[in-house]
Amino acid sequence: MDNFVKDVKHAARMFRKSPGFTIAAIAALALGIGANTAIFSVINTVLLKPLTYPNPDRIVQFMTTTPQGSGVGDSIPKFRLFREQTSVFQDVSAYDFGGAGINLTGGGFPKQVRGVHVTGDYFRLFGAPVERGRTFTAKEEEPHGPDVVVISDSLWRQHYGADPHIVGKNIDLGGVPYEVVGVIGSEFQSDPAPDLWLPFQFDMNTRDQANYFLVAGRLKPGVTIAMANARLKIATKEYLRNYKSGIPPHSVFTVQPLRDRIISGVRTSLLVLEAAVCLVLLIACANVANLLLVRATGRKREIAIRAAVGAGRGRIVRQLLTESVLLSIIGGAFGLVVGFFAMRGLLAVNPGNIPRIGHDGSAVTLDWQVLLFTFGIAIVTGILFGLIPALHASHGDLSAALKEGGLRSGGGFRQDKARSILVVVEMALAIILLIGAGLLIRSFLALNSVNPGFNPHHVLTMQMSVTGPRFQNTAGVAQLSRLGTERLESLPGVLFAATTCCVPLQGGFGLPINIVGRPPKHGLYNGGSGWTDASPDYFNAFRIPLIRGRFFNVHDTAASAPVVIINHALAHQLWPKSDPLKDRIIIGKGVGPEFADPPRQIVGIVGDVHDGGLNRNPRPNLYVPISQVPDGMTALNARIAPLVWIVRTRGNPYALRAPIEKTLRQASGGLPVAHIQTMDQVVVQSTARQDFEMLLLTVFGGAALLLAAIGIYGLMAYSVQQRTQELGIRMALGAQAGDVRNLVIGQGMRVAIIGVLIGTGASFGLTRLIASMLFGVKSWDPVVFVCVPILLALIALFAVWLPARRAALIDPAVALRYE
Repeated sequence: MDNFVKDVKHAARMFRKSPGFTIAAIAALALGIGANTAIFSVINTVLLKPLTYPNPDRIVQFMTTTPQGSGVGDSIPKFRLFREQTSVFQDVSAYDFGGAGINLTGGGFPKQVRGVHVTGDYFRLFGAPVERGRTFTAKEEEPHGPDVVVISDSLWRQHYGADPHIVGKNIDLGGVPYEVVGVIGSEFQSDPAPDLWLPFQFDMNTRDQANYFLVAGRLKPGVTIAMANARLKIATKEYLRNYKSGIPPHSVFTVQPLRDRIISGVRTSLLVLEAAVCLVLLIACANVANLLLVRATGRKREIAIRAAVGAGRGRIVRQLLTESVLLSIIGGAFGLVVGFFAMRGLLAVNPGNIPRIGHDGSAVTLDWQVLLFTFGIAIVTGILFGLIPALHASHGDLSAALKEGGLRSGGGFRQDKARSILVVVEMALAIILLIGAGLLIRSFLALNSVNPGFNPHHVLTMQMSVTGPRFQNTAGVAQLSRLGTERLESLPGVLFAATTCCVPLQGGFGLPINIVGRPPKHGLYNGGSGWTDASPDYFNAFRIPLIRGRFFNVHDTAASAPVVIINHALAHQLWPKSDPLKDRIIIGKGVGPEFADPPRQIVGIVGDVHDGGLNRNPRPNLYVPISQVPDGMTALNARIAPLVWIVRTRGNPYALRAPIEKTLRQASGGLPVAHIQTMDQVVVQSTARQDFEMLLLTVFGGAALLLAAIGIYGLMAYSVQQRTQELGIRMALGAQAGDVRNLVIGQGMRVAIIGVLIGTGASFGLTRLIASMLFGVKSWDPVVFVCVPILLALIALFAVWLPARRAALIDPAVALRYE
């Protein structure tokens, strides 16, 4: 222990004696460790921390797996089947996808809150603590059961002043009184966090095949995922015997751990980003190792004297490793600060819909796990960059070192070789990062060049919850849509106004379709299609082009002939060689009575719109007039999706926000609007994840480029300094300045080119790991694989040219006297 304390004190003295070296090394380490801390804090929250539910590893999500992949979304018959598998599951519960807006009315200005429909087992499955009252009873879950609600602790405190007598009181939701039966404790966490819960009140005997909710359950003790999936494979066959068209052909029901399902869309991206910052840290380590090698040159005589008075090689190595680890710990301490601010900065840059990070990244913190990670990486880093210099410094010719002095000792071939290898590593790692960044930049450019199929500029969107008896049929919603759009279009500055269920780039509904007079090709239907309801000016508001036929108009009402408009993708899929305007289609046949729809005449074909994201091909889609939607579907839509208002303006749409909101309140009888945003914002959000990944990898690539350039510059500058006398002799014997300059450039570029070639070769294999993050570009894109190595080579050339120029200016007379 005494020796360790002495080593630490000696290291501190050495750091004070070389402030330039100390600051440079700590800065490089703080950058590398800080970047790792920032990314790991996000990974820790999203990927590593368990869900906040009881025994979370036993909770599974039910899915339908097809040859094309797995998807979530279940119907009542599926839910009934899953719940019957009592040999492998318990607490099987259904719940909404993400919660819909519900109007909290009565007692003042209405506000929109987030409500989730659930079945009774939901609270037990997810361990929701009941702070007051109770959850739902079996009777309250029956069809047409009593109107009851369970509210969150935050709603109870913020809206009702923590009223101790809230249980048993009525609150107005959409104009209907609901009895509060319970309050859920504040410690319950879910993403997104709802304000209240309502019972689904399913008719469990229905044969409806509409997939509009999620189902999760808990594995029974001793049951594995494999066992559960084997049982569901048998259950799938039972299901198909009762429902011929319930699921796509060759499908099977499966389960996946809920946590894996939640993070499945971000796991690869976060691990790639962590790998990228690890490469930055390795480059920083190589730089610090090179600094230590240079520093060891000046300490060769000191180390030789220590060895001469009895210090063994192990003792010397331990002393030098103590210095490097202490240096790394100091860098880690500064890196922790850098990591904290970097983490907050990263989350402030729209990171897309990363799950589990909370509102504005509030769930991401520097907890003990992150602190332990930072400390561990500091120790490992100190050993990593300190070991090679320590071994080199402790291994040498003792008598030669004692005879030599100053900076000239220790500049032999062995140490130059070690420094060159470190620079080669830096260049190789930098090229890997830069190629990855280049591919993501190419993806970013490709995404931003995609035509979304509509004009997003000067369009404002807002959501309105239309729950309650007034909107349980199509007539009520159609009347609101007509009255609201007429008043909006009378406002100065408004060009078009419309309503719909689904905004482009944010997904939507899907239904099977049959062509009247054409035999079904896929089981009981001709094909599948996206489904969107729209008011007459929907296409004008989005400026979706008409290819053939006509748009909807005010004469397409419930009393007129049923009509439908299809997009080009659907026309190409089902009418490749015929005229769709001559045919009628039936939508939703076999799904359920809510979707019972008469044959509709196709009256128009419009351009394709990207509804699932710019990185996905437009799917076949159809549009029906909002006034002709079946009543059952209108009632279902009101429960699971808000009515969306679309307003196209002449100028900045936010400038008209206040009059638009006022007009809609008047037209709707006081209903609030929420989630107000422009379509430009929707477009940005649709690519936010890809933009975030591109930005981070570009920053990491830039840092790697800078560190690599500094590394090769330092190598050549030191080499020139060490070879001053040799270069002077060459010039005294007749070598020209250009010859000396070319000699130094050749030596430096040889190291750089070797690193570039190794890094480029490694990138061909490693870039496959980010293939899922790319769009419109191959993982071996020739543009990136040619331009990036050339760029790095040019920067390396500039870095070696500076010391080469200095070498060419050496005065032979001065160089011959140099020591």
